[in-house]
Amino acid sequence: MATLTTARPVRRSRLPRASADTWSTVFGIAYLVVMTNVLLAVGSLPLLVLLVTTDPRASWPALACAAVLATPALAGAFGVFRAFTTERSTDVARTFARTWWTQLRRSLTLGGLALGVAVLVVVDLQVVAGTRVGAVLTPVLLVLLALTLTTALLALVAIVERPDARLGDALKVGLYLGVRRWYLTALSFVVLALLGVLFTAHPALAVGLAATPLLYGVWGNARYTLRPVLLPDPAGPSD
Repeated sequence: MATLTTARPVRRSRLPRASADTWSTVFGIAYLVVMTNVLLAVGSLPLLVLLVTTDPRASWPALACAAVLATPALAGAFGVFRAFTTERSTDVARTFARTWWTQLRRSLTLGGLALGVAVLVVVDLQVVAGTRVGAVLTPVLLVLLALTLTTALLALVAIVERPDARLGDALKVGLYLGVRRWYLTALSFVVLALLGVLFTAHPALAVGLAATPLLYGVWGNARYTLRPVLLPDPAGPSD
């Protein structure tokens, strides 16, 4: 007589469920990206409006002034990136506002110096273009422009990372390390150029989504460049 065997139920493998900490991190990062983009847009509103509604060749004086006024917003974003990286803080609005206010004077000074030199260099390039003197001066002026923008960017990151640092010291460090680690500086400008191209093609996408991730890459690159002079990171060991 045949015996019946009871079939054992097949156990289905369950996918591991994301923990509450994982979801908290994901939503925190999403909030950081969205809110930082919003605050950057608000802090840079005059510059964005001029870029979208005017011809930069005709409105460049107003664009230069608006770019200087947008520098504190960039410092605020760098402060948000620092707080998230070192403390996992997603208190974006408060950190942005605090950094914007505390670095307002120095960031405006940096922006004014950088834009002033940049405007002088561009004007000089236009004056000597097509002349014999221009063949000699153009490479020198382009190097001066690159050094100015590099120094200003690294100095801005430095004063956010080290609020106790003097602006003059930050400029010296930015110039020295920017030249010494020129390959990192070149990478930062490639990322900034990518953001500029994206803004030209799709302004809403650049401002609403891509600005924070790309600027985070620029900040992280600059922070690594400045690593020899920064305090040890409390989130991890330093070299």
